[in-house]
Amino acid sequence: MPVAVVFLLRAVVLILLWGFVVAAVVAVRHDIFGTKPRKVRSPRPAPAPRPAPAPKPAKPPRASRAAPSRVTVIEGPGQGVSVALSSLPVTIGRATDSTIVLDDDFASSKHARLVPNGDAWLLEDVGSTNGTLIGNSKVTAPVAVKVGTRITIGRSTLEIQ
Repeated sequence: MPVAVVFLLRAVVLILLWGFVVAAVVAVRHDIFGTKPRKVRSPRPAPAPRPAPAPKPAKPPRASRAAPSRVTVIEGPGQGVSVALSSLPVTIGRATDSTIVLDDDFASSKHARLVPNGDAWLLEDVGSTNGTLIGNSKVTAPVAVKVGTRITIGRSTLEIQ
């Protein structure tokens, strides 16, 4: 075989090999770091601003349900554990210094916390690995919880009472 053909085949094989290496690195990077969602741009121009609607008359305040007073583990490891809600935040996780200690492999050591906010309570995920759920919704920002709200952390379910 002529030397030029052998050189050309070597170059093609080398380029393909590097292409596979780059593709493998990109795949591993996406598995580790994930992908960033792309912003979809609208080809349409922005609509003209609408005039502000007339203010609605104020509604009389509705009688609210009782304020939350306890949080109880109703399913999973630690079932039956109950903590009274006071003026202090309630921390939830595997750490021994947590207010509610969950012996759950799917819970982070510092998983979530309940923080008083006036008469209401806010639930926030504090950077857990597996996330905190209210119903089927993942908690990504502080969420107000009411009596009867069920919080899922790993294999444990807690209820606000």
